[in-house]
Amino acid sequence: MSDPLGLIGNTGGVSPIPPLPGMPGGPGRTPAGGPIADPNAPSFKDVLMESLNKVNELQQDATQAIEDIEAGRRTDIEGVLLATQNADNAFRMLLQVRNKMMDAYDEIKQVRT
Repeated sequence: MSDPLGLIGNTGGVSPIPPLPGMPGGPGRTPAGGPIADPNAPSFKDVLMESLNKVNELQQDATQAIEDIEAGRRTDIEGVLLATQNADNAFRMLLQVRNKMMDAYDEIKQVRT
């Protein structure tokens, strides 16, 4: 747990233990915006696009499973139900991410006005 205000263990300006790297007042201090992002980490756009592609793939799999059971190429109803439920859950999760992004965007718009 970090102490952003420096109140825990405050001994009147005298620190009995030197601060650790990355902690306020210590060497390697992080900027005010938080830790520096890893330049090799995927961007938010990349993660979002990967999620969209995965949801699309799950929906296509579910559609194919439904078509296969209708055509008689498949007999496992449980597998078809599982595929459709997975696709539905993935879509609902992505929809909630979209809703949270829209809420955040609306809040930013309100701050600017």
